[in-house]
Amino acid sequence: MLRYRRWRAPEEIERRVEPYGLVLKAGRWYLVAGGPTGTRTYRVDQIIELRDTGEEFAVPDGFDLGAHWAGSLDDFRARLHTGEALVRLTPEGARRLGVASAGEGWTEARVPIESVDHAHGEFLRLGAEVEVLEPAELRDRVAGTVRALADRYRA
Repeated sequence: MLRYRRWRAPEEIERRVEPYGLVLKAGRWYLVAGGPTGTRTYRVDQIIELRDTGEEFAVPDGFDLGAHWAGSLDDFRARLHTGEALVRLTPEGARRLGVASAGEGWTEARVPIESVDHAHGEFLRLGAEVEVLEPAELRDRVAGTVRALADRYRA
């Protein structure tokens, strides 16, 4: 039995799970487990309580932990990046975003974004290495922040 803290409501859940394996990604451990709603992934540091029910189970025939993990990462990315932005990037900006560069000069690229709020912060981290062209809402937010910073640092 697993009691777990998740990011969406209800924040705390309790489920009977069948642990299939552990995966380490970027310094974080994840539990892959079967349960009444299928195979799920749980961040180990969000598990509040884990109790052994004494029940026996078998990992399904043909279950491949590595293949499941790769598929769940693809699904996560697809759900996470629901929009896109059109940007112009310097060669350094393209390198930092992992976008193929045209070499010297600016490169135009469409990049997936999670939301305008999230993209606003991510693109500001690139400083002068990026110009947001679309969507207009994102371009306006970045331009407003840049104007506010310019006013603050004006000598």
